[in-house]
Amino acid sequence: MIYFDQAATSFPKPPEVVQAMTEVMTEYAANPGRGGHALSRRANDTVIRAREQLADFFGFNHSERVCFTANATAALNQAIKGFHFLEGDHVLTTSYEHNSVRRPLEYMKKAVGIEVDYVNIGEFNEFDSDAFRQAIQPNTKMIIVSHGSNLTGNIVPIDVVGEIAREKEITFLVDASQTAGIVPIHMSDMSIDLLAFPGHKGLLGPQGTGVLMVSEGIELNPLYHGGTGGSSELIDQPNQLPERLESGTLNTPGIAGLLAGLNAVKKMGLPEIRKHEQKLTEILVNRLNQIDYVHVYGPEQRLAVIPFTIEGIDAQEIAIILDQHYEIAVRAGLHCTPLGHETIGTSRTGTVRLSVGPYNTEDEVYKVIEAVEEIVEGYFG
Repeated sequence: MIYFDQAATSFPKPPEVVQAMTEVMTEYAANPGRGGHALSRRANDTVIRAREQLADFFGFNHSERVCFTANATAALNQAIKGFHFLEGDHVLTTSYEHNSVRRPLEYMKKAVGIEVDYVNIGEFNEFDSDAFRQAIQPNTKMIIVSHGSNLTGNIVPIDVVGEIAREKEITFLVDASQTAGIVPIHMSDMSIDLLAFPGHKGLLGPQGTGVLMVSEGIELNPLYHGGTGGSSELIDQPNQLPERLESGTLNTPGIAGLLAGLNAVKKMGLPEIRKHEQKLTEILVNRLNQIDYVHVYGPEQRLAVIPFTIEGIDAQEIAIILDQHYEIAVRAGLHCTPLGHETIGTSRTGTVRLSVGPYNTEDEVYKVIEAVEEIVEGYFG
């Protein structure tokens, strides 16, 4: 099977990820922070190392405020629903947001009475910072930006947005689901207050892992209440992080796997990963654009995400053909971002999305191109 669905989850995983998770399960699968015995301490040490290395990797000075979640969706929900919004507060975000941002915001509109504006930032490269700045209102309390679109690969300059947010003293939340482990992110330098990302995509870790980094001065109401390992005498959740946002047993095997994935990314190097993915993306975009009846969407400078359509052929049908006849795994549909499809004009049809990762090869890319050529030839002669 040729796997071109990396934007959904990375595959294959580095061998060291499997090894780290197996080691936990066979040697010290105890409850971290819930006991003083040797196995519990060893599990807790792994969790602490993961917090520290993630904090260092993303330019964050407070590893104790690195909070583990089940995925990026859980992290984004915690950041949005847990924020101290009041009725009439305003949130500014973009037209490329995933439903993991849009749906919590729409929920908060109904539950709390906040106002939300989705700024259309267009299909192509240029980010209009002046237009974005003008969309800020006196009651804007949060700016939320998807760093990289899971539909088109469009990259938002979060350093520019962060500067605007800092200037206006507005809380800045970044969804780094498509960029963590691929594009450099430095929370301090980019004025990011809240950073959410999954462990299972660019960081090459296992599914069931996610992270929310919470800067000092940001207080969140926990979505879950329960056991935190310490402060058991308190009726309410403890105030300190990460315990306040981490009720229940942590996914120690997953966190160990995430740590191993992070180390694999660091070993390969972000510049090399980005260079490799850009090369494969360029080949795909250029060659697909040469095929009659094929339309490729998105900017020239993008992540390794390439959506396309073939005139007159249903996107789901194309994905099924690629899967069943060519053993090529892709994603078709609306990709959980209906606003993104409105932005590029594919709300009615959806798209077929190709997404590549560090382990994909040029040979695989050319096999995908050949398959699309054969599909077009079969339909149009």
